[in-house]
Amino acid sequence: MLHESLDPNILTDDAEVAHTRDGFGRGLVAAGEDNPQVVALCADLTESTRTHLFAEQFPERFVQVGVAEQNMASVASGMAAMGKVPFIASYAMFSPGRSWEQVRTTIGYNEANVKIIGAHAGVSVGPDGATHQAIEDIALMRVVPGMTVLAPVDIHEAERMVRWAATYEGPVYIRIGREKTPVATKRESTFEPGKALPAYTVDEATVTLLSTGTVLGSVLRAAVSLNEQGVATNVYHFASVKPLDTAALDTIAAASQLIVTIEEHQVAGGFGSAVAEYVAANEPTKVVRLGVQDQYGQSGTPAELLAHYGIDADTIIGTVTTHHA
Repeated sequence: MLHESLDPNILTDDAEVAHTRDGFGRGLVAAGEDNPQVVALCADLTESTRTHLFAEQFPERFVQVGVAEQNMASVASGMAAMGKVPFIASYAMFSPGRSWEQVRTTIGYNEANVKIIGAHAGVSVGPDGATHQAIEDIALMRVVPGMTVLAPVDIHEAERMVRWAATYEGPVYIRIGREKTPVATKRESTFEPGKALPAYTVDEATVTLLSTGTVLGSVLRAAVSLNEQGVATNVYHFASVKPLDTAALDTIAAASQLIVTIEEHQVAGGFGSAVAEYVAANEPTKVVRLGVQDQYGQSGTPAELLAHYGIDADTIIGTVTTHHA
């Protein structure tokens, strides 16, 4: 059964597609309307990251720092110390990739109330290639003490996350993509950090697929196919990588013979690692992690790259068939 908060079209070829970065832009403007202390900073990529929407609405609360991601992180930390609620945006490869030390020391160590938006994350950036495909950012950010790490499934969840982050006191990282991806949730759905969504459930499931970010459509298609083949399979979407929904993981691990995690990220240090670390220590169950396997990205279409790196429905089905007793 598909969860009531999800759009039924996600299981069909008629699923609407939209940019998660548009959800960020829309949410940032709404947050600015709600709170005059919200400000935005960008590193020369206003249209790509959709911060131009905020700049047009609130020009006096927008700072263009230029190609200077490290400065952007430090300036934002100072602004937060003065009571502002800064959102900083760039490609994830550069922020937090290039600015990680400043994120760690000026934002994380100081518990600064800064919201970091890593755009164009994952291999689905496509033709831009390895230098611009951030597939290490979850690992970089979840290791920073006190950092909340979020990965929205679609445009609507991205908007909800941004509006929530603006009300939360503390550093937050949100990763968003470049390409249009299926709209999975209804706009009126809610977001709560640290809570997983039971996206698709059946009775007496022995396999559970866990995903984060925009790959849910492929995961759901794989689950439907597996159930049709007689392999009872559930799906959970984890929009919140840190904090994890450990209560859900306890229940999932106790009921499952096999857990498969799927993410558009390196398997080392990412969402799957976070799941495996918790499950191994608390409710040992077999966990297989799908994602980029210790490789760099490369140029190609998003669909080609997702299939090449095994972040697609066919690979999920094959993995379950191989590992499920």
